[in-house]
Amino acid sequence: QVQLVESGGGLVQAGGSLRLSCAASGRTFSGYAMGWFRQAPGKEREFVAAISWSGYSTYYVDAVKGRFTISRDNTKNTMYLQLSSLKPEDTAVYYCAAGRTFGDRDYDYWGQGTQVTVSS
Repeated sequence: QVQLVESGGGLVQAGGSLRLSCAASGRTFSGYAMGWFRQAPGKEREFVAAISWSGYSTYYVDAVKGRFTISRDNTKNTMYLQLSSLKPEDTAVYYCAAGRTFGDRDYDYWGQGTQVTVSS
C-alpha cells in the first residue's frame, strides 16, 4: 500500500503560480511511477502529467505543456507539480497518483486531492 497526501493548493489570480506537493508513505516510493490528474466541476477527471520512477522521463497533456513542471525527490518521498501562467480553466481539484506503469493511466493509489482555484 502507498498512502498519498497532496498539499499546496489555493486561490491564485490568472497568470500566477502555485507548487503542489504529494507526500508518499508506505511502500518504496522510488519504485513507482507518479502522476497528477485534475477534475473540474462537472467534468471527468483528466490526466495532467506523469513522471517515471527515476524522474528522468516526464509526460504532459498538451494543455499544460510549457506551463506546468512535474518533478520528484525520492530522498524525500515527495512529488511536485509547479503550476505557472495559470488560467481560469486550470481550476480543479488536483490529485496525485502512484502506479507501476509510466503514462496517463493504470494508477493504483490515489490521494484525496487539493483544490486549485484560478480567478480571472
